[in-house]
Amino acid sequence: MQLHRVVITGLGVLTPIGNSVSSFWKGLLEGKSGAGPITRFDSSGYRCRIACELKDFRPQDHLDHKTLRQTDRFTQYALVAANEAMQDAGLVLPAMRPERMGVIWASGNGGVESFEQEVLANAASNRRPRYSPYIIPKTLLDTPSGMLALRFGFRGVNFGTVSACASATTALIEAFNYLRLGKADAILCGGSEAPITPAWVGGFDAMKALSTRNDEPAKASRPFDAERDGFVVGEGAGALVLERLEHALERKAHIWAEVAGGGMSADAWHPTAPEPGGSGALLSMQMALEEAGISPEQLGYINAHATSTLAGDLAEAKALASLLGTKLAAVAVSSTKGQTGHLLGAAGAIEAVATTLALFHNTLPPTGNLSTLHPALPPQLQLISRKPMHKSIKFAISNSFGFGGHNASLVLSGL
Repeated sequence: MQLHRVVITGLGVLTPIGNSVSSFWKGLLEGKSGAGPITRFDSSGYRCRIACELKDFRPQDHLDHKTLRQTDRFTQYALVAANEAMQDAGLVLPAMRPERMGVIWASGNGGVESFEQEVLANAASNRRPRYSPYIIPKTLLDTPSGMLALRFGFRGVNFGTVSACASATTALIEAFNYLRLGKADAILCGGSEAPITPAWVGGFDAMKALSTRNDEPAKASRPFDAERDGFVVGEGAGALVLERLEHALERKAHIWAEVAGGGMSADAWHPTAPEPGGSGALLSMQMALEEAGISPEQLGYINAHATSTLAGDLAEAKALASLLGTKLAAVAVSSTKGQTGHLLGAAGAIEAVATTLALFHNTLPPTGNLSTLHPALPPQLQLISRKPMHKSIKFAISNSFGFGGHNASLVLSGL
């Protein structure tokens, strides 16, 4: 069976540090923080009162009233980010065959804001329960994939993926696999989340997963740092257009990078905690590298999942040490969550965009707020801090690991 090469031809984002690819990239390189006090609801009774919210973004500036009424924020974010990616890719029907165009979209949480509001409104009412006919599609995790197909007229493969914080990377790997097998010409893929709600922040807060550095929000998310105390939840979306190389060349598309391989694994260890030695993370990276046909030492950059939690960052660092061995100091590593916060199921999408841009521009983004490496981490770990690193690289890997022991790693290559 012929396997096709797969490339990235479109990028789109909506993030706490920038509402477009260009502003996002600028924010990453400048070390801009997206964190601040929560404005969506009264968080005064919470241990954690900070989040990475979108800035200067109004859905009504991008979407019509009907769409706004029928969708949750996480779908609205998907529509906006996907529109940028589609414009970047220049994919237009009817020049393309709609049955050969697909959508694979991710979310780890779905329409939680709409669900919470609907339940609370009915609980506070003395009338008999009265629910909106839109509450089900607002909440379903596969709503963005369906809405995106409707918006762009894509009739091919269409589904949603959910694997906690590995959801978006899982979507990208699934798209890569479909295209590699020749089952589609192009697939719009990515992920979106809108989890800054009373119950979701409260739930993570109760787990003690969130940073409580409320007086210094901009310094709260600090992956790999000795003073890290939890992650800062974020919202937004990332979108990528993946395409068969032959199809992209035929239409003279701009190519950002190539998808070389993907790996997925399970820790089979704990409902929320990572396997302490990083064995699941190591396995997903090994599988991705094997599929790409490269050795670990050929990597030039690793975009780490590192969320700023004590256990998660340490487990990933151990996995990197096991993967690279004596070459650990030769491969640059950073986590962009120091700037963006943790976008949960959408994290892998915006980080795939960041990794793509790093390859394209030969510029590796820094790890926000990394001041002192935690003493339990391997001292040879070459972490990029404070300033971007300018380095010509051929291969990079982007990691995403989620609650439940879900692991996904994506290898990208420059052309």
